[in-house]
Amino acid sequence: MQPPLENESIVLVFTLSGLNEMMGNRFVFFSLTALYYPLIVLCNVIIIYTVISHKKLHEPMYVFICNLCMNGLFGTAGFYPKFMYDLLSQYHLISYVGCLIQIFVIYSYVLCDFSTLTVMAYDRYVAICRPLEYHSVMTNQRILECILFCWLSPFFCMCVLIVVTSRLTLCGSSIEKLYCENWSVVKLSCFSTTVNNVIGYVIIIIYFGHAVLIFCSYIHLIGKCRKSTEGRNKFIQTCVPHLLALLNVTVALLFDVLYTRYGSRSMPQDLRNFMALEFLLVPPMLNPLIYGLNLTKLRKEVMRLFKKRSRNI
Repeated sequence: MQPPLENESIVLVFTLSGLNEMMGNRFVFFSLTALYYPLIVLCNVIIIYTVISHKKLHEPMYVFICNLCMNGLFGTAGFYPKFMYDLLSQYHLISYVGCLIQIFVIYSYVLCDFSTLTVMAYDRYVAICRPLEYHSVMTNQRILECILFCWLSPFFCMCVLIVVTSRLTLCGSSIEKLYCENWSVVKLSCFSTTVNNVIGYVIIIIYFGHAVLIFCSYIHLIGKCRKSTEGRNKFIQTCVPHLLALLNVTVALLFDVLYTRYGSRSMPQDLRNFMALEFLLVPPMLNPLIYGLNLTKLRKEVMRLFKKRSRNI
């Protein structure tokens, strides 16, 4: 049995110290966030509403895009309201339970992004490589299974991570980020964190494996599509936006993993904050824009929606 440590205590509240150097410009940051977050919500809601309300968009690819946008709303809801509250507050505190919930929401969102992009790659593979079998393969049941995979596998991974983190005895309560993050909490442990490290690396490897699998499938698709003009056009219209979205979320998560685990305190705080926030800033806005502007059928329906609204005003 290990002897008790002097600093060992029951942590009920964490302090988020990532905002300390931003407080001089907090009203500027609050104003920018108050503009940016509703814009994220608006862009994603427009895509979701357009897909749901038009039967001609009730196809697997558009259902998965809708799922991607719903996930964007889910993830950003776990960060922006609390961040805006902290910008106006003198003390940047979050309860222990609230911290674990924020970890669960934010990182479930990231993993769900990868899962959704993976099933979208599978959908494109079937559409381009097995077009005659597409509707027999991508049935309503298969689409439902894919959607459940997108949400349940990240939820399971994060539940495991949260359970092993909640068992740790902590010797500190200061988190040097703008939000709660699993590794930052694990680093506060009084004792060995080997189990947490192993589980964390396994999850990272699995989901970066998703990205590698997608890139490999697209290399195969490029080979298939070069043979015909129609194939090239289909690839450019439906697969290039997907690759951009994948590159976007992969680079964003890579930034976060590298900063969290290997970031140096000598780096400027603003740069550290940007690296930590990149996956909450760029993908939720870029995803609806990439698909909404690039996919002809979706773009036409969105434009029709705006024209209809402008006539009613």
